[in-house]
Amino acid sequence: MYPRDCELPTSSNAAEFAWQKDDVFGRIAGRYDRLCDLFSLGIHRRWKRRVAQVIAGEPWVTLLDGATGTGDILLRVLPSVRGQQRTVIASDISPSMLAIARQRLAAQRGTVELRQLDAERMPTIASGSVDAYSISLGLKICDRGLAMREAWRVLKPGGRLIVLEASNIPWAPLHKAYLSYMSLCMPLLGWLATGGDASAYKYLLQGIRDFPTAEALAQELREQGFDSVAFERLSLGVVAIHTARKPLA
Repeated sequence: MYPRDCELPTSSNAAEFAWQKDDVFGRIAGRYDRLCDLFSLGIHRRWKRRVAQVIAGEPWVTLLDGATGTGDILLRVLPSVRGQQRTVIASDISPSMLAIARQRLAAQRGTVELRQLDAERMPTIASGSVDAYSISLGLKICDRGLAMREAWRVLKPGGRLIVLEASNIPWAPLHKAYLSYMSLCMPLLGWLATGGDASAYKYLLQGIRDFPTAEALAQELREQGFDSVAFERLSLGVVAIHTARKPLA
């Protein structure tokens, strides 16, 4: 059951991305990690190390990881929980991304189960069945209202939510300069890295530009019904890690 006063927007897809119409991640799966290096100048590796620490530090037995992609973050989580009784469901909407993740996580077959799931609708995941739900750099390209409702549904009471996503630099002039840099450099880098596939960077750029501030996303999580909502800015606020809890009652 969702809180009665939950009034999130009917559509909150910052990138206006529909995977049913454009299989962009299928086309760039083999180059996705290289694109992340290009667009972030390699800084995404620090973000992933930090969110992996946060995920591993939560007291979960079963973790559902949405938008797993190539498995880059789980590769950083799993060494920290080795030897513990923990299970990970790694999910992504893209079969091509999951294929890469399956290869990279092959040594963890006893711990990791891979599933093709849409973060907005996961009927094969039972309600109240997971202790923690994480999603990293994927919330901007889906309807985050629907995705957070699903996170709420699948989490057990007391379950933890961990989100790594684009955010805002609090000092407005610097944030504006950052967006200007991305608007100039991302199309060129994306064009070079993808051989002219414009959609590969169009969605990412729009998602970064139109994603809520850290404060606004935190408020959306509270309106969804989560408590213990907090966030940690990284790289001055280029991204933020949000954490929240589904109440026990």
